[in-house]
Amino acid sequence: MDSEILPALLDQWESVYKKGLLTFWLLLLLHERPMYVFEMGQELDTVSQGTITADEKSLYRALRRFEAMGLVQSSWQPSDVGPRRRYYHLTELGTELLRRFTQRNILRFQEPPVAARLDALLQDK
Repeated sequence: MDSEILPALLDQWESVYKKGLLTFWLLLLLHERPMYVFEMGQELDTVSQGTITADEKSLYRALRRFEAMGLVQSSWQPSDVGPRRRYYHLTELGTELLRRFTQRNILRFQEPPVAARLDALLQDK
């Protein structure tokens, strides 16, 4: 095995993987409760255990796209500690999209044929 190229290949694959999963993570967070962008960024880092992060600019760009598609809605709300904040929440369409994506793509990893293959992979040294 070429151990010198492995870290670069892993970083490259993870970069593509993380960009694709950002939508999933953001919609999952908004399914729990409405949030504003700074809070979303912190929670994203926490819930993904530091594996998925996004700057505020990227989050705003994604949320604008989600809002244009009807997946989220936003509203300005007062803050106890400063200026008012724009809170985002998931719409019914966003909730249903998240549910279907999770069933078709995320829960697939829990199914016995896939779970057994993953277990075998992780035990193989």
